[in-house]
Amino acid sequence: MASLSGSWRDAYKGMSSDNIKGLVLALSSSLFIGASFIVKKKGLKRAGASGLRAGSGGYSYLLEPLWWVGMITMIVGEIANFAAYAFAPAILVTPLGALSIIISAALAHVILHEKLHTFGLLGCVLCVVGSITIVLHAPQEQEIDSVLQVWNLATEPAFLLYAAAVVGAAIILIVQFVPQYGQSHVMVYIGVCSLVGSLSVMSVKALGIALKLTFSGMNQLIYPQTWVFTLIVLTCVITQMNYLNKALDTFNTAVVSPIYYVMFTSLTILASVIMFKVKV
Repeated sequence: MASLSGSWRDAYKGMSSDNIKGLVLALSSSLFIGASFIVKKKGLKRAGASGLRAGSGGYSYLLEPLWWVGMITMIVGEIANFAAYAFAPAILVTPLGALSIIISAALAHVILHEKLHTFGLLGCVLCVVGSITIVLHAPQEQEIDSVLQVWNLATEPAFLLYAAAVVGAAIILIVQFVPQYGQSHVMVYIGVCSLVGSLSVMSVKALGIALKLTFSGMNQLIYPQTWVFTLIVLTCVITQMNYLNKALDTFNTAVVSPIYYVMFTSLTILASVIMFKVKV
């Protein structure tokens, strides 16, 4: 017990102040995002009872107040998440999404009456253990002093190849698989969300760094690259929200949330390793 306590203290001491800020923001984000899954699911169910369901291509949920409450809750969580990426490495921030799984799974069991069985509980525990392991050994990223530096990293051949593969895979899923298998295979909708999400995280990281540097006196808004990253973020987030709504409306939250977390985290860590050359 003493050695375990010591390792926690050593890990904490080894973290920079920025990493600690990112850690706190990421935890706060997970609380809001985990709760938002349940509220949005309730809103989707209400909207589906009086109009065309999101899973069938409908958008009646846009007129449902409860869905907007869930959306606002998610936006608050995403803002905290956005700020976390400005302070800490993506490889540290993203795995903390495991907490949102625990929250959404527990609330789904209580509020939505979606049964969480033994293997579900085991999966939640494994997600938390894996996330804690990554957080305690999160490496430092290289210092970034300009959005142009991020742009140079994003336009290197390795990351461009990754981005092209992700966009190509997402398009194939949307065109070929969503119409045929979206209603019966959860991996289709989640696959689109996770692939696009890995690019959105890298763009959010870049935009967060740009704003952080701007607020510290080094204006990054004068660079067109900052606005390109902003456009990528908006495009990716809208795509993610569309297919996440379809997944939540079609499948149980207890199924969607863990699968989304695992795929999204894995792809984001891969993207972070390629773009920022983080050693894992």
